[in-house]
Amino acid sequence: MTATTSTHTPPASLHTPVIGWFEQHARDLPWRRPEAGAWGVMVSEFMLQQTPVNRVLPVYEQWLARWPRPADLAADAPGEAVRAWGRLGYPRRALRLHGAAQAITERHGGDVPSEHNQLLALPGIGEYTAAAVASFAYGQRHAVLDTNVRRVFARAASGIQYPPNATTAAERKLARALLPEEDERAARWAAATMELGALVCTAKNEDCTRCPIAGQCAWRLAGKPAHQGPPRRGQTYAGTDRQVRGRLLAVLREAVTPVPQSALDAVWEEPVQRARALDGLVADGLVEPLPGGQYRLPLT
Repeated sequence: MTATTSTHTPPASLHTPVIGWFEQHARDLPWRRPEAGAWGVMVSEFMLQQTPVNRVLPVYEQWLARWPRPADLAADAPGEAVRAWGRLGYPRRALRLHGAAQAITERHGGDVPSEHNQLLALPGIGEYTAAAVASFAYGQRHAVLDTNVRRVFARAASGIQYPPNATTAAERKLARALLPEEDERAARWAAATMELGALVCTAKNEDCTRCPIAGQCAWRLAGKPAHQGPPRRGQTYAGTDRQVRGRLLAVLREAVTPVPQSALDAVWEEPVQRARALDGLVADGLVEPLPGGQYRLPLT
């Protein structure tokens, strides 16, 4: 189902209650503090993709203590970024963040660029991350569409329970239509709608009694019709290649010297799946094979 702006929700009537709610209820997160700077915002955005805040917080703090500026990370081996990523999952994000840090150092004198097109040109930076950094770090006016924001807009403005599996052109058009005109207020709106989706308008067990726009929500006013679109994709982990990859990387993260094949063979009994997972890690640049059947995290 495509998203269309509901007649029940003129944009201006949503801005004040949602931003007001955010001012009162926003979590005090380190990447929201002024001292985080644009680099802190960027690091948080990479880490928070598909990963809950409580898992990100300790890794984020350690990361910024070790690499307080992009140049600090760029000067270290990419394998060290993978090691420091720990068990956050989707470790290719660590390599992409390292690549972005190198590009920032080479192209922008070590400062995260403020221009949206320059952010988008960095390796590993897509539409969402560029908009998020420009908005949250530099107070610019951009539509920031993560899963939480898309769900809030689907319900409040389009009257449907869940957004489509992949972001659509209609959603982007709706998000732009809902943006406040002033840059600073638009940036606040982006953060506020994200927080509302994370804390109140959640995927399951939404708490409409705490929602500042419940009285205007098109989905609620329609009687909360059940989702009619394609089945929502669930995420499995146990027994998957992702789990095997995680176990292989865990051995390499703990090792200070190259690891023999036998140490990796011990983490998973099924040899075909184990070999496929290891080959995938090598292909993704997360693991470096060495002569003699040994492996390590990448140095270059």
